Amino acid sequence: MGALLGLLLGTGFLLIWRSGSRAPKRRSSLSIGWHRRRTDLLRQAGVEGVGSAQLLGVQVVCAALAGLVVLLLTAALAVATCFVGFAFVAPIAVLRGMRRRRMAALRELWPEAVDNLASAVRAGMSLPEGLAALSARGPAPLRPAFARFGAAYRASGRFGPCLDALKDDLADPVGDRVCETMRLAREVGGSDLGTVLRTLSELLRADARTRSELETRQGWVVNAARLAVAAPWIVLLLLGTQSTTLQAYNSTGGVVLLGVGAAVCIVAYRIMLRIGQLPEERRVLR
Repeated sequence: MGALLGLLLGTGFLLIWRSGSRAPKRRSSLSIGWHRRRTDLLRQAGVEGVGSAQLLGVQVVCAALAGLVVLLLTAALAVATCFVGFAFVAPIAVLRGMRRRRMAALRELWPEAVDNLASAVRAGMSLPEGLAALSARGPAPLRPAFARFGAAYRASGRFGPCLDALKDDLADPVGDRVCETMRLAREVGGSDLGTVLRTLSELLRADARTRSELETRQGWVVNAARLAVAAPWIVLLLLGTQSTTLQAYNSTGGVVLLGVGAAVCIVAYRIMLRIGQLPEERRVLR
């Protein structure tokens, strides 16, 4: 009888505990921001099918391979550790370069897409039809995103959620503005949509010309910063292959020297990029 009462009491406590809140545990804002930034970087770089966790795995693999190769070449753990750090951030640097090139290319293509959309609206097409028509008449790099929008709208008939999916698919600040303009025109209505789109197209062309000139002049600053940071470490890698210098790098003073040199290079590189950085348009209309 005592065992039965104990079993019933334990079952009751278990049911009480299981009947608690089912609300999912929310991650901290810092973790969410970190994950969102990495996901946005992948989307804006045009990399599909890869998430933040996969990117972290690639970073770890690159760091491990670089550390192993440098350790085999130099037999200096301190030198290998420095290159492990460089290899860990290398995929992020590659993705940022891909993002800059993709956004620069889209910046040149959006005025044409907006012109085609304005022509479709002026011809009497509805907004969903005009957006879906860009899958055939719009710029080639933008066609897949608008084709997916057209298929989703034909399947669901819900303009708002399909427009949100299009914004996430494009992952571009100019695309956000265009999509929000379409949303307002759909909800509010009005006959000035064609004029708004033509004005937006002109502004985008002027912005693209100005930014292209500034980026051309800025290129030598960025290239000089990269060369200034890479040169000492290439020399270090070459010197590390000589047996006479291994003891110096493996000593306490050598480790301190490498740490200070790495910190100085990182700080100087960031300062030079900050000085020559152009303001980037952020996605505020999510």
